[in-house]
Formats: sequence, C-alpha cells, structure tokens
Amino acid sequence: QVHFEASGGGLVQPGGSLRLSCAASAYASIGWFRQAPGKGHTGVSCISSGDAMIYYADSVKGRSTISRDFTDNLTYLQLNDLRPDDTAVYYCAPATVFGSQYCEPSDASAGWGQGTQVTVSS
Repeated sequence: QVHFEASGGGLVQPGGSLRLSCAASAYASIGWFRQAPGKGHTGVSCISSGDAMIYYADSVKGRSTISRDFTDNLTYLQLNDLRPDDTAVYYCAPATVFGSQYCEPSDASAGWGQGTQVTVSS
C-alpha cells in the first residue's frame, strides 16, 4: 500500500489562495481528494501519468490548477478564490483518471495517508 503525505494547508480568508504539495512520484497518476466535516472523500483534481488526462471537480474548476515538479518529485494543487465550503482535509493518493470526467483512488482499500487541513473562514 502506497500512502503519500500532503502538506501546505492552513487557515485562509475567503478569496485567498493556498498551494498544497504532495510528496509522491511526479511520474505517477496522482489525485487530490478531500473530506469535509461529516462527509466522505471526494475527488478534487487528478492528473494521469504523462499528464495526458486532467480532472477537476466542478466545485473547483476554474479556481484550481494541478501541476508537477519533476525535479523534486512533487505534485501540487493550487487553490484560488477559496470559499468556506472548500474547508476540508485534503489528501493525495495514487489515482485512476477517467479523462476529464472522473477520477478515483487507485486502491480504495489502501486507506489514506497524512492529509492537510484547509480551513476557509473570516
């Protein structure tokens, strides 16, 4: 089982920005998922191996960018214009990407690595 560590979260005011980092192979298919209080995990953004496919959830489309740093083997999620309903614990994990329509964790039974808390509040 492969678990990745997410970092970069914090407390930010509405309209602010954060860049989340995932220490994972920059060549793998990676997904960002989040779990809001009292809810299950949902896909936020995923990028396939070779960057051929990228998925954004409708809730973050136009406000987020997924990218990689091949030198440092990091995958990033830039979140802009943050809203209170973006408040969640964000996780990164190996993902299966179905074009731009959907993505899911590659191994649903693997559990989750260390997430990073994003809190959007004034």
